[in-house]
Amino acid sequence: MASKIYADAASALEGLLFDGMTIASGGFGLCGLPERLLDAIRDAGTRNLTFVSNNAGIDGQGIGKLLRTKQVRKMISSYVGENKEFERQFLAGELEVEFTPQGTLAERLRAGGAGIPGFYTKTGVGTLVAEGKEVKQFDGEDYILERGIRADLSIIKGWKADEAGNLIFRKTARNFNAPAATSGRICVAEVEEIVPVGTFDPDAIHLPGIYVKRLILGAPYEKMIEFRTTRPREAA
Repeated sequence: MASKIYADAASALEGLLFDGMTIASGGFGLCGLPERLLDAIRDAGTRNLTFVSNNAGIDGQGIGKLLRTKQVRKMISSYVGENKEFERQFLAGELEVEFTPQGTLAERLRAGGAGIPGFYTKTGVGTLVAEGKEVKQFDGEDYILERGIRADLSIIKGWKADEAGNLIFRKTARNFNAPAATSGRICVAEVEEIVPVGTFDPDAIHLPGIYVKRLILGAPYEKMIEFRTTRPREAA
């Protein structure tokens, strides 16, 4: 079987990027971001991108790096605070934004990965989220139709992977990485450690290797903090 392991992010993305594509990116805030892959997309100069992500990073971090270089055309997100460049582009009409409730976004990604084209939910009924969407009644209550998401490419970050691509996430870094992975036509993962096949207890695997087509070792990573909040140390 051909190796899934690539030398670096640029080689792992070779032949996969094109202008106008849709990319599902894992992460929540700055936790579990595929940093090396985002940097490689920025360096490749691919433009008019639609990103599906919980958030748009912060100024100069995460997808925020690609906003700064004007490579992102549209964001499908549930939270877009803490990013002044995002705000500026949105208010200036330079960036299209599709706001999606958090749970709905997770389910849209999961549904896309499961081959489900759409589903009905009560979330957003009677709000701006429902505008232009089909409304149907079940048991006397209104539900809106949401479409599953299929991305051209998924980029995710894991903790450990074996050489076959079976992958484990670490604690809250699991977040949107798993549903993002399955929603893509091809998934590229970066991890902190790669181990031999057979190292993992099968019950401990969070994402089966069948979903991961290409893999890189991204370590070492620097722990990023969105907000550093401090207070004076209390006297003993």
